[in-house]
Amino acid sequence: MQFGIFTVGDVTTDPTTGRTPTEHERITATIAIAKKAEEVGLDVFATGQHHNPPFVPSAPTTTLAYIAAQTERIILSTSTTLITTTDPVRIAEDYATLQHLSAGRMDLMMGRGNTGPVYPWFGKDIRDGIPLAIENYALLHRLWREDVVDWQGKYRTPLQGFTSTPRPLDGVPPFVWHGSIRSPEIAEQAAYYGDGFFSNHIFWPASHTRQMVQLYRRRFEHYGHGSADQAIVGLGGQVFMRKNSQDAVREFRPYFDNAPVYGHGPSLEEFTRQTPLTVGSPQEVIERTLGFREYAGDYQRQLWLMDHAGLPLKTVLEQLDILGEEVVPVLRKEFAALKPAHVPDAPTHASLVGRAGGAHDATVHATDDVTGASPDATPSEPAVAR
Repeated sequence: MQFGIFTVGDVTTDPTTGRTPTEHERITATIAIAKKAEEVGLDVFATGQHHNPPFVPSAPTTTLAYIAAQTERIILSTSTTLITTTDPVRIAEDYATLQHLSAGRMDLMMGRGNTGPVYPWFGKDIRDGIPLAIENYALLHRLWREDVVDWQGKYRTPLQGFTSTPRPLDGVPPFVWHGSIRSPEIAEQAAYYGDGFFSNHIFWPASHTRQMVQLYRRRFEHYGHGSADQAIVGLGGQVFMRKNSQDAVREFRPYFDNAPVYGHGPSLEEFTRQTPLTVGSPQEVIERTLGFREYAGDYQRQLWLMDHAGLPLKTVLEQLDILGEEVVPVLRKEFAALKPAHVPDAPTHASLVGRAGGAHDATVHATDDVTGASPDATPSEPAVAR
């Protein structure tokens, strides 16, 4: 099972000091957090994609490529790649490039985004969110698997004889998770393609997450990708820990109360009771996380939000130390003991290459735009267009 963290990249005032970090400080803090995640033994670091204040991660592949150059082992991912407002051709090219630069240490999570004003900035309408997600991903799926694509849809200009470059590393596309909090259509989409389904149930009760995950599992089996319990599931959440629960609650309360995502609503106690948010001791986090299996089944990836709501970098790094030293080792052991042998691990580049029968060079050699001739063709050879 993979354990990691994700960030939404918010620039939020620390309610205990009144200080707001600069965008530069927030971006460099993200790099430090990712490197710390590898240092403490986590498996995954993921960043969101946002194009509006108070968020800074508008260029996730740039950030992840920079992190890849400074790390050796950790898998780099996204907690949202906006499949609705980002051209699927750009996604295909940008993330294939990241795949090469990271030597395969990456995957990505498709998401729709729920900020209405962002859609028209990119020429889209939020009311088309679901059909955009479906159509754009259908094109992206083909761009990574077909050397030459002819395509026509509703939401972008047609493609004729288009080749996305670079081609996927070793001829194997990056693994894709489809993230959703509330949309069954996205669970259906993930099941149709045999991709992963990530339920970021940070805002929702267990009963809702159970319904979404069970729908995905049933449809995964329906489409012939394996039994329902072999479907690839990820879960999100947030924790804040101190040695004593009372200390954790006292320290985290002002951040929760003023958080841009869930502040000024239910009390901390109500929220932790109704959702997976866990504020307490490391042992409480272990017990709560193990309980996710009761309604989600055996799952493959657990990500936590650690740096939200204005928490200072020093505090976030302390949280990562606790996570890596006291929580994740126990969870690894416990989840491994519970997982049946036929339930797969989370896909990695190496496992996907093995499933494909080995790596191969997927480079497409260009033809002349005018004659269609191969660049290494001689006059005596016929010109063969791909």
